[in-house]
Amino acid sequence: MNASVPAARAPSRIRGVLWPLVALALGALQTLAYVRTAWWPLQLLCAAGLAHLVWPAAPARAAALGWAYGVGWLGAGVWWLFISMHRYGHLPALLAAVAVLALAAALSLYLAAAMAIVARWRSGLWWRDSTLFAAVWLLAELARTWIFTGFPWLASGYAHVDSPLAMLAPWLGVLGIGMVAAWLAALLSHAWHAPHASAGALALLAAAAWIGPTGYSRAGATLSVSLLQSNVPQDEKFVVEQLPATLAALSDTLRAARGQLVVAPETAIPLLPSQLNELAPGYLATLSAHFDHPGRAALIGIPLGDYDRGYSNSVVGLTQNAAQPYRYDKQHLVPFGEFIPPGFRWFTDLMNIPLGDFMRGARNPASFVFAGERWAPNICYEDLYGDELALRFADEAAAPTALVNLSNIAWFGDTIAIDQHLQISRMRALEFQRPMLRATNTGATAVIDHEGRVAARLAPFTSGVLEAKVQGRSGITPYAWWAGRLGLWPYLAVAALLLALAGRWRKP
Repeated sequence: MNASVPAARAPSRIRGVLWPLVALALGALQTLAYVRTAWWPLQLLCAAGLAHLVWPAAPARAAALGWAYGVGWLGAGVWWLFISMHRYGHLPALLAAVAVLALAAALSLYLAAAMAIVARWRSGLWWRDSTLFAAVWLLAELARTWIFTGFPWLASGYAHVDSPLAMLAPWLGVLGIGMVAAWLAALLSHAWHAPHASAGALALLAAAAWIGPTGYSRAGATLSVSLLQSNVPQDEKFVVEQLPATLAALSDTLRAARGQLVVAPETAIPLLPSQLNELAPGYLATLSAHFDHPGRAALIGIPLGDYDRGYSNSVVGLTQNAAQPYRYDKQHLVPFGEFIPPGFRWFTDLMNIPLGDFMRGARNPASFVFAGERWAPNICYEDLYGDELALRFADEAAAPTALVNLSNIAWFGDTIAIDQHLQISRMRALEFQRPMLRATNTGATAVIDHEGRVAARLAPFTSGVLEAKVQGRSGITPYAWWAGRLGLWPYLAVAALLLALAGRWRKP
């Protein structure tokens, strides 16, 4: 009899390993929706699969399922961090792979805790449990956005820039869309025993598709713009021997660009001012003189400062009759790449990353005023933080009429990071009903209209200039209004309210 006990328990042990692997696969599969926007239903179906696995699970098993789903989601979604650390940072391959896995594992703890709460508090009532699932999903994504400066890359709402849920962006923002998507996914997970719940979810999606986006902004002036894509290989960008050719090519391209506003990408000039003056005396003065004419202006990415007093990842604005050049300093810095978290100096010392410890800029900087429009720069992954961009809309009279992203994600090679970042920028355009201009080193260089549509785009990993027309917009969306005043706190309040409602519906 005793000999049969291990055999009887074997299927249980197999299921104990199998279901977390299924959750891991579902999380990884979900990432396809961030690259192929027409595949947005995949995000709902994968999240519904996770909910289906969690409903019968004990809290510890549910936590394991949530953690596995998160590791698959983030591991498959941000594996390209390996390239920046290994290929360009010269970190040993094994250590770089472990670092990416450790990041995914740590950030997935939020979803693990959320699923444990679902298992602990579920009631068996489909409407109550679906509400509970949406509330804790929002809390998990909020924690990933907020804690330790945040890393909300691949928040679930970004999978829905082309789905019917995109109509909610001007009201709820990306985290709100993710919450609604989680609620719909939970409803879909009840398809077998409560088909009316799934039918209701599909009906809501169909209604949203018919309603479509609603305008919250007014048209302004139309200007011509030139967006530069320099396509400088990352392993050559800071090589001294290559810098003269890089600077000459940039100068020639800036001069030849036809647009009224010309935008060059992040660190298009990859030298501090003192280094630039030593290598190419009078370089910036010559560029300033070129744009010191009516109806001409430029935004150019360049580090400013010096090694002694500190330096910033910045943008300079050149235009006619400026008392002093416009300056924007990046304020939300990339951990390890642009600032060193406490206790991790040893890790960054293992990598060869130039200019790796920047100073932060102001939280609510002024826009670049040109041709009657207010152009609001942000650098690289700063456009990941809609609540921080919303600060610029708190005063409607000074609110941006267009957003401008200057990026260099050549650090991540020819990977899905380019398409993922484009979707992030599209979501910001939807939230604020503003056009978004993207000037990048290797892609995606694009013009996005105020409804989140890509109006024009250059092929990635090519050198060129995107010539296009852009229309500024005025007016404040509901999301811009409340996020500009209250930040992320309303999300926490909504999650608390949903948890209270779920508790009220709980069976005695």
